[in-house]
Amino acid sequence: MAATAAAWTWTALRRGDMGAGTAAGELPAFLGAWTIMMAAMMLPATAPVASLYARTAPAHRTPRLIAFTAGYLLVWAAAGLPAYALAAGAARVATAHPTAGTAVAAAVFALSGAYQLTPLKDVCLTRCRSPVGSLLHYASYRGPARHLRAGAHHGAFCLGCCWSLMLLLTAFGVMNLWATVGLAAVITAEKRLPRGRLLARAVGLASLALAVGVFWLPLLAPNLTGGGMTDMGLRGP
Repeated sequence: MAATAAAWTWTALRRGDMGAGTAAGELPAFLGAWTIMMAAMMLPATAPVASLYARTAPAHRTPRLIAFTAGYLLVWAAAGLPAYALAAGAARVATAHPTAGTAVAAAVFALSGAYQLTPLKDVCLTRCRSPVGSLLHYASYRGPARHLRAGAHHGAFCLGCCWSLMLLLTAFGVMNLWATVGLAAVITAEKRLPRGRLLARAVGLASLALAVGVFWLPLLAPNLTGGGMTDMGLRGP
């Protein structure tokens, strides 16, 4: 809980630092900010699984919890690489060709919405919602990095479950605080509420509706249509 609170505090206070540019040489700063933001967004939904994993052994629970969480966050840190490329490319397109920004936004909404309705999304969400089978599998891991591996394995399923929601940040702004809070709430609800699967489908349908609506109301995607470029600090050359 302390790590989550710290991550959210940093995200709220330093959101303008994200991608203070996506120019060459600034990738490390972007990845650092991205990883902290992922910790803020993802740890509330993952904390019960990490805690359950730590309790599967009677001793050394704190080191197990730390290693599991570190492995989990490493997966999301790696996801920052395509996020960086996508953010930079989208910013250039939106700056150089404003009308193309609307088309890109529609594609982002459509891709995100379509994935939310796929069987693969459902498989990954099921693993996140019911991790007992995975925890039994992790018991077979051996070696000093076994807890890190367990966290990374769970993180991979979590990434498969949630990448489509993170994609929406391309349209809203990577450090748009309200979008971050809203998506974090959706992710937590999908994984922990009894009707989480139904919510996932509803979000998918809403995203498909946005893919159509953005042509009539471009400000639905402020980061790609000129209304929110300063939220990310991304500007084309």
